[in-house]
Amino acid sequence: MSGFTLETPFSMKGLQLRNRTVMAPMCQYSVTKKDGIANEWHYLHYTSRALGGIGLIIVEMTNVEPDGRISDQCLGLWSDDHIPALKRIVDAAHAHGAKIGIQIAHAGRKAQDAAQPVAPSAIAFDETYKQPRALTTDEVKDMVKKFGDATRRAVEAGFDTIELHGAHGYLMHQFHSPRTNTRDDEYGQDLTLFGREVIAEVKKHMPEDMPLLLRISALEYVEDGYGIDYGIELCRTYLEAGVDLLHISTGGEGTPTPAKRPKVEPGFQLEAAHAVKVALGVPVIAVGMLDDPHFAAEVLATGKSDLVAIGRGLLRDPYWAIHAIKETGGDFRAHVPTAYIRGY
Repeated sequence: MSGFTLETPFSMKGLQLRNRTVMAPMCQYSVTKKDGIANEWHYLHYTSRALGGIGLIIVEMTNVEPDGRISDQCLGLWSDDHIPALKRIVDAAHAHGAKIGIQIAHAGRKAQDAAQPVAPSAIAFDETYKQPRALTTDEVKDMVKKFGDATRRAVEAGFDTIELHGAHGYLMHQFHSPRTNTRDDEYGQDLTLFGREVIAEVKKHMPEDMPLLLRISALEYVEDGYGIDYGIELCRTYLEAGVDLLHISTGGEGTPTPAKRPKVEPGFQLEAAHAVKVALGVPVIAVGMLDDPHFAAEVLATGKSDLVAIGRGLLRDPYWAIHAIKETGGDFRAHVPTAYIRGY
């Protein structure tokens, strides 16, 4: 038993959270001008969750180059032009008591609107996706630098933490998965090399006291996919490379085979998160249908995870954190904006 509650503060390095609730990164597909720049939708979307009492907001997958987006409606950080709109969101989140991070990524072979996606190897996701081309070795090295450049911009925008996206079949995941990386150069001989180099590069641009998060698929669901033991070793390697906090998800690398298809129910990824936490002795964020307040509180109380990330529950209710803390008997009033107190 950990004794943690939803309202228990959390700290790591210079990051101090008012509670243990996290807004999971969720793509909004709302960049109407297709320029990667956050607009009024993104501002209202994230600010309302800060008002709603969430401890840490993680801004949706934000991409290091135009062809690294899932869609042309996704956010970008490939230019300094992206900084002002993101800074406005960061400043608003801070004004309402939340801390805010951003998930930096590249979709790789899952970049649906790219003329031709790029990937570690020329292997399509499935027959409905475009055939990617394999990045050259020099292009991989340039890609590492793009992650660093995006991080520098995120730091300039004022974000409190950076999360790398190493899950759900996107580029970093593609490099460390044996089924999607069949290269014969150094990045194929060591499947974690790309991820380790990205970690080293982004940390060059981060303040010393800023924690680095990694979202990772701890196991895959296809027949020839890796299991939890391989996933734990990936996590171990990335921690040694400089990651501070692991955000544990699963899958996304392909269509699950019937024998491995998970039953998608509350906490279906929780055992993977707990397995990583126990094996490596590090804090983890759990995610995956944890939006029932009592269940989320139990996850923390039993020590299965150190923080709980909420996705769709926060799409339905921007004030999920306040309502969840209230429902589980916590001091919710400390999280309610002064102007709203009379509503409670």
